[in-house]
Amino acid sequence: MARYTGPKVKLSRRVGVPIADIPKHTGKELQIPGMHGYRGRRNTEYGVRLIEKQKLRAHYGMLEKQFRRFMDIAKKSKGNTANSMITLLETRLDNVLRRLGVGRTIWATRQIVAHGHVIVNGRKTDIASFQVKPGDTITFKEGIHKVLRDNMEQNAGHNVPNWLEWNPAQLTAKINALPTPEDVPFEVNMNLIIEFYR
Repeated sequence: MARYTGPKVKLSRRVGVPIADIPKHTGKELQIPGMHGYRGRRNTEYGVRLIEKQKLRAHYGMLEKQFRRFMDIAKKSKGNTANSMITLLETRLDNVLRRLGVGRTIWATRQIVAHGHVIVNGRKTDIASFQVKPGDTITFKEGIHKVLRDNMEQNAGHNVPNWLEWNPAQLTAKINALPTPEDVPFEVNMNLIIEFYR
């Protein structure tokens, strides 16, 4: 499985928004690179669309090839392409775990999935891009419970979105509905991203 292994905070600085909800990414040190800050030229139309696309891609921790494939699926699906793309990205198993608060970053939740600790509808699932559907239930193997509870303590105050039903005592979750664009925790202009791929 190919994945980005470079410096993560550098990504946040590049796209101008924190791509993870941890102090390293949201703190004041997340500033423009360079000794005095980079005072470059105004971005081109292409550059604006590229940054918007990179912002979304970095938030979900995906490489370009996989992101492009998701965009192709969204274009072919019925209904609004932007809504379909958000639904595809939000219902990835690694992202669902992040929304539940059992991991602090997308990289941490991806590792939990890849190590085979997640059970979806009674079956072990170790594919991070697995798409959950309404009605699916998510549980965890016994061996990871302590780690998950520690992560939840560090994530105190984390809000679970309405489309997920979460029982922190039992460490079980259920998918109640499909997510909407409003469920993305930061502002993103999907129209610019769709235009980028035209």
